[in-house]
Amino acid sequence: MSVQQRKERERAVRERLIVATARELAEQQGWDAVTTRRLAERIEYSQPVLYSHFRGKREIIGAVALEGAAEMAVALRAATTTANDPRGRVTALARAYLDFAERNPAVYDAMFSLDGGLAFAHEDTPEPLKDAFAALLECLTEVAGDGVHPALFTETFWASLHGLATLTRTGRLPPGDAERRLELLVDRLAVLRRPDPGHRVL
Repeated sequence: MSVQQRKERERAVRERLIVATARELAEQQGWDAVTTRRLAERIEYSQPVLYSHFRGKREIIGAVALEGAAEMAVALRAATTTANDPRGRVTALARAYLDFAERNPAVYDAMFSLDGGLAFAHEDTPEPLKDAFAALLECLTEVAGDGVHPALFTETFWASLHGLATLTRTGRLPPGDAERRLELLVDRLAVLRRPDPGHRVL
């Protein structure tokens, strides 16, 4: 391994450590507790070393958001692979999304509430964000309905899930009816085509 390769590997390790530490601190104490000084203390690097990787907290939030988006995409696809019908897949997708938001509140905030300097719905949107949306789109396309653009339907369904996740976490919605809301969302928004009774499946 050349000196340059070793330096690049060490830099990548430091960067992953910074992101992991910021994420852990945010999940424990909230994003207000995440400062370059506290991160430097936790990982035992100087603040100038942190600034050599990230120009500030905004970029760290963005890095956590991209990591979270990649994890969400994996979780959504995994949840839908075991379902055998459109309703089952959409329900599993919605449940996996809400579960991810509940289990990772600070990461979810980094993805969708805080300013991480990331572009959404734009040509230069980072690939992890595009892939997370693609994971939603892949499942929801089949239930968008005739004449409805799949991406537009996916945006609407996603917005509904985000509303449920955010309002439930902040106590605006009673948690006891969470499952009923999920089922209502699927039943009312997803076009679940029933088999033609005159059609025989061979």
